[in-house]
Amino acid sequence: MPAAPAALQWSPVIPVKRLAGAKTRLGTFAGPHHADLALAMTCDTVMAAVQCQRTRAVVVVTDDERAARAVRELGARVVPDVPAAGLNPALVHGAAEAALQHPDAGVCALSADLPALRPDQLDRALRAAGDHERSFLADAPGSGTVLYAAAPGSEFIPAFEGASRSRHREAGATELVLDGVASVRRDVDTVADLRAAVELGIGPHTAKVLAALEI
Repeated sequence: MPAAPAALQWSPVIPVKRLAGAKTRLGTFAGPHHADLALAMTCDTVMAAVQCQRTRAVVVVTDDERAARAVRELGARVVPDVPAAGLNPALVHGAAEAALQHPDAGVCALSADLPALRPDQLDRALRAAGDHERSFLADAPGSGTVLYAAAPGSEFIPAFEGASRSRHREAGATELVLDGVASVRRDVDTVADLRAAVELGIGPHTAKVLAALEI
């Protein structure tokens, strides 16, 4: 298959857990605001993805009704996690739904915990992904993945969780090595991650929650 054109548009697929069980490592820090913080990071991620120039449509895969309402208001389409078999099957399901709606667009899995995400930086990453059949962007620590992309007609085989960087590489996806995409790579699992995101500049939803948490 020839490389996809640079002007290719994309449908980001964002998986969102039920809020009560999301970001458990932030639970002690966030206390009663735990679910609010998880949702806020998701909303800032979705908002930036919707605003990205190369985005055709944003698909959120979730069974959480509160999250579904919030992301719909931001312009995302919500599909239920029909497989109910974990993260990667949920992403495959969401990608299939996105491809049915927009078959001429690429599909990309995008982490839901990118509170500092900038639309222009996501655009830069997606522009680079357009040069490859399948590609991925590693997270800031370097062992995980924040973005996995498949051009139209390419097999979508995400391998998130754990040391996903090496699994995506071993599966034949091209690693995107880019400058100027720090906000895309900065996912948040710990308080240290959250502080790093704050230094980059977080979105308004996360900022509102953190105002009550003295970070």
